[in-house]
Amino acid sequence: MGDLSWGRLLLAAAVGCAGAVLWLGGGHGAARRTRLLCAGGGSVATGPPWRDRVPGALRWVRGRCGAEWWAPAAGLVLAVLGASVLPAVAGVAGVPWLRRARLARAARREAERRVDAVIALCGALAGQVRAGRQPGEALRHAARDAGGLGDGQAAVLAAARFGGDVPGALAAAARQPGAEGLLGLAACWRVAVDQGAGLAAGLDRLEAALRAERDQRADLRAQLAGARATAVMLAGLPALGLLLGTAMGADPLRVLLHTGAGLGCLVVGGVLEGAGLWWALAVVRRAEAA
Repeated sequence: MGDLSWGRLLLAAAVGCAGAVLWLGGGHGAARRTRLLCAGGGSVATGPPWRDRVPGALRWVRGRCGAEWWAPAAGLVLAVLGASVLPAVAGVAGVPWLRRARLARAARREAERRVDAVIALCGALAGQVRAGRQPGEALRHAARDAGGLGDGQAAVLAAARFGGDVPGALAAAARQPGAEGLLGLAACWRVAVDQGAGLAAGLDRLEAALRAERDQRADLRAQLAGARATAVMLAGLPALGLLLGTAMGADPLRVLLHTGAGLGCLVVGGVLEGAGLWWALAVVRRAEAA
């Protein structure tokens, strides 16, 4: 790339950074102070300086814009460096896939938190029962303390308070990912109510089983972390090759984006890269599911 292209890139980056800082830090605050002065006719407290508000604004932007938006940003940079629109198009096309991956990771984390909450609920409910509370009252107190019922908490608490079908409400709440342990709680409740068995003893066994299952999944996930990291690292090797080629003065972006052979290699390599990464991660996911 010539000096003119580098100059345009640096100028665009500087203008973008300056605009972002002004927008995040001062623009909205200045407009708000102007409206308050015109309305109140006096001085107003301006609050902390704009430099102190920039981290909060950045957190707000990060919360509204997911990590998938780094793909079009990287594609735009590569488009400027390679003088081609293809990287920008590829970056925009990758946003939906990256968003699905981010949402899937968030769903897995939520399911893991729900597993921990169900285990805590079983332990808290056993403690409440041993303390002498009736099962319905014990369930209400334990659910408020430990959670674990998720979206079905209102139905379960209503059934426990008014003598409804508590096992049915627990089974309905167990349909949430990670809350499958509530099926065991429903079975313990049904046996304790119908046959007079000890609810606390059944809850202790259920809590131990759920805890052992969670620990087993954590151990398996730790063992598979190396395989997942290796697959991701191997997927990033082509980018390292491009950086090395650029450092050696080979200008690989021009070859890949402006020649027929380069475009063919780019398409075939991208397809093989995506297929290999998908296959490796699918193997890991199947092992975790098993």
